[in-house]
Amino acid sequence: MRGLYLIVVSFFMIFLNSGCGEKEQPQVQNQDQIMNEAVSSAVHNVLVEEKLDASNYNYLKVSEKAKSYWIAVNKMEINPGEYVIFSKFMEMKNFKSESLGRTFESILFVDDAKKSGSEEQLKSPHQNIVSGKDASVNVEPIKNGYTVEQIYTKKSSLEFKTVKVRGKVVKVNENIMGTNWIHIQDGTGKDGTHDLLVTSSESVKVGTTIVAEGKVVKDKDFGSGYFYNVLLENSKILVE
Repeated sequence: MRGLYLIVVSFFMIFLNSGCGEKEQPQVQNQDQIMNEAVSSAVHNVLVEEKLDASNYNYLKVSEKAKSYWIAVNKMEINPGEYVIFSKFMEMKNFKSESLGRTFESILFVDDAKKSGSEEQLKSPHQNIVSGKDASVNVEPIKNGYTVEQIYTKKSSLEFKTVKVRGKVVKVNENIMGTNWIHIQDGTGKDGTHDLLVTSSESVKVGTTIVAEGKVVKDKDFGSGYFYNVLLENSKILVE
C-alpha cells in the first residue's frame, strides 16, 4: 500500500510542477485521500459541461455514459460542449480549492488531457478512424512491406508479426496512454480500410511521409468506443 502511495504522490508532483505558478497547490494529506491509482488502463472521452478557471488550471465538470464528475487539467483551450480525452489521472476526495472557494467531494487530477472528437465517435464499438479518404494521398509502397489495405485484409495472418508500411501522416494525438497515436494513409483501401493507426513513442508532424515498423494487433478495444480493427503497436518511425 505504501508503494502505491509513493507512486501517486510522485504522479501528483509532476502535475503540480507542470502547473507551477498556481497559488493553490493541492496537497496529499493522507492515504485515505487517494481513491484511485494514478494511471488508468482505459481511455476516457468526456463531454465538458462546465468550466471553472484558476491561474494555471481548468476545473471541468464532465459527463461520460450518463455520469457526471469533475476533473482538473493544466490550462488548455476548451469550452463547454467540447470533448476531452485522457487516461492518466489521480482521484482525490474532499479536495478544497482555495482560489474557487469550494470543496470537491471527488475530483480527478488529469495528466494527459487533450481535446478530442464528438459523441458520434462513442455510440458503439467501431473502427475509430479519420473520417473520409484523402484522394490526394498516393504513396509508393515500401519494398518488402505492406500497404494499409493489405494490413487490413491480412490482419489475421499478420497478427503479432512485425511489419513495415509507408504512409502519409493525416492525424496525430500525442501522449495518450503514454504513447503517440499516429494515423496514416497511403491511398489504398476503401472507407474503413484506408486509415491505419500507428502507436509510437516517437513524434511526427501531420503531412509528413513516414515508414512505420511495428507489431500488428487486431480487434483492439481500448474502451469508450475506441475500437480498432487493426493497428501497428510500439512502432519505430522513419521520417522520409
